[in-house]
Amino acid sequence: MKLIYTDSLVVGAGLAGLRVAIASKERGLDTVVLSLIPAKRSHSAAAQGGMQASLGNTVKGMGDDEDVHFQDTVKGSDWGCDQDVARMFAHCAPKAVRELANWGVPWTRITKGPRQVVVNAEKVTIEEAEEAHGLINARDFGGTKKWRTCYTADGTGHSLLYAVDNKVIAMDIPVHERMEALSLIHDGKRCHGVVARCLITGELIAYVAKSTTIATGGYGRIYEVSTNAIICEGVGQALALETGVAKLGNMEAVQFHPTAIVPVGILTTEGCRGDGGLLRDKDGHRFMPDYEPEKKELASRDVVSRRMTEHMRKGKGVDSPYGPHLWLDITLLGRKHVETNLREVKEICENFLGIDPAKDWIPVRPTQHYSMGGIRTDAAGQSPQLKGLFSVGEAACWDMHGFNRLGGNSLAETVVGGMIIGKYVADFCEQNTLEIDTNLVETFVGKLQGEIDELIDGDGTENPFELKQQMQRIMMDYVGIFRNGPELEKAVSELQDLLKRANALGLKCKKRHANPELVEALRVKRMLKVALTVAAGAAARTESRGAHAREDFPQRNDKDWLNRTLSSWPDANSLSPLLEYEQLDVMKMELPPGYRGYGIDNAIAHPDTEKREQQIAEIISQLGPDADRHQKQAAVMPFDVPESLKPKNERLSDKLQSGAGEIAK
Repeated sequence: MKLIYTDSLVVGAGLAGLRVAIASKERGLDTVVLSLIPAKRSHSAAAQGGMQASLGNTVKGMGDDEDVHFQDTVKGSDWGCDQDVARMFAHCAPKAVRELANWGVPWTRITKGPRQVVVNAEKVTIEEAEEAHGLINARDFGGTKKWRTCYTADGTGHSLLYAVDNKVIAMDIPVHERMEALSLIHDGKRCHGVVARCLITGELIAYVAKSTTIATGGYGRIYEVSTNAIICEGVGQALALETGVAKLGNMEAVQFHPTAIVPVGILTTEGCRGDGGLLRDKDGHRFMPDYEPEKKELASRDVVSRRMTEHMRKGKGVDSPYGPHLWLDITLLGRKHVETNLREVKEICENFLGIDPAKDWIPVRPTQHYSMGGIRTDAAGQSPQLKGLFSVGEAACWDMHGFNRLGGNSLAETVVGGMIIGKYVADFCEQNTLEIDTNLVETFVGKLQGEIDELIDGDGTENPFELKQQMQRIMMDYVGIFRNGPELEKAVSELQDLLKRANALGLKCKKRHANPELVEALRVKRMLKVALTVAAGAAARTESRGAHAREDFPQRNDKDWLNRTLSSWPDANSLSPLLEYEQLDVMKMELPPGYRGYGIDNAIAHPDTEKREQQIAEIISQLGPDADRHQKQAAVMPFDVPESLKPKNERLSDKLQSGAGEIAK
């Protein structure tokens, strides 16, 4: 048995995982990162539009601050998020953007004077302040009150990942590539590391560590069509689920992005609509103002996806061999803008559709995009059930997104969450010891080896590729944008049948080293368990909240369902997850549940909402007229972040108001 010890082990080499690794290494901790692929190929590179941070530099962002960003995030979550975490995030996001600039991210910058932009299908001229010249720019995104999304053209994720990975290289942090973690080593109370399989040699290696951080991204590939990379299969969530101890949160919260190209499902960034792009139907009609007259194309993602689907159901979709679709029109932005700020979109359209988006409309329809659910953690990023197990980024339910994520908050979460949680991981490693139990390690290595032996030497007949394809079709057909009880129950039943069949998997290729069929067989059973947590959670939640839209229960029900779904797997022979619920305490919220701003307000109110609103008003009145926004916020809902991240953020508006000081660049 090969055993490797490290202080801080990170599983996943995307932005979130690398940022945690940097935080650990900064403390002098021995740190190792495991990755399925070379770090610079991680799915973080696919993020196009940008990351949200309330810098308030551009004239369209003036007046933005942590309060506005926090409120947008909570409303975007449909009141499903952890408001403490949303506050931590909004406070630290500007610090992360500026840190990334210091690490070499070439943020698009503001040029002083007049510039032309498209707002509500009209070209308008805005005047950027002379003091803003050279500061980080921002674009508009859905569900936000201010222009807050910092960007590098439409290759923001690419820029960030290269800069952060270069930082990892400079700090001499080892990234063990082509390694797949397939089991957590634990004693029921404490996580001791993982058992990983080398995808090249087939060797099993035990990585033992004081802290283990799962940063493996989302589970989009349990669906047939997804904007996710093919490595985003939910195996990280399955590792926690299969412990029988750690719990997953809000797994039914799955976001569909409005504008993935047809038929392959590759994303065209929300920046297309943020920069002024329009959605049109088969008649060329701009239909979003008919549904959402205020926010139009820049309503929150879940809202736009549902409106698009409703419009296609009315027969307004464009017929194609791949089913109906709608059009994304960015021609009004002009060729220079498309080729400068949306160049990745242009290349995608040219390479996959054979069109020029500067003069042709883009065929799009909603497609699975993001996983709000994941490994349930506390505000420090640690599993409440399994000490030493941390999770960050899309793999986690940290829970700043609740039941819907705002565009730009995901890329921001990777580096902001990684920055915050990374410090807590380092604290944990410094404050805790680990007794290496080789007998425990051998038990988990032996169990995984037995699973591999059974697949290779056993007499099973089920094809892993066929099971996976059937699972993906079930999820697409029955657990999609719109959901209902009969279809969800059918999904659960059919997924359970597939899980039973997965006990009889058989391989045609008997190689123990580089064997794609073996890789698929090891993953598909784990993916089925993740899919069942999504379908079962959706079937049980008899309300509509954020991206979880029940046609048979169209109201958001704060009275009965203002809670977080917790899923665990009872035992190896179980065919269903155990569902529990974690109540959200209205009396601790800074922003009690209210009208989100879309459609009719049909929410069923929580009995404590009015009481909490009165309590907040009393708290504010007691502070007196001279209290500033920071004092008011601290009095209503104090939150904590690591000491080095506590200082207030400085903005251009502060400089303009004070007439002194130098704004941080």
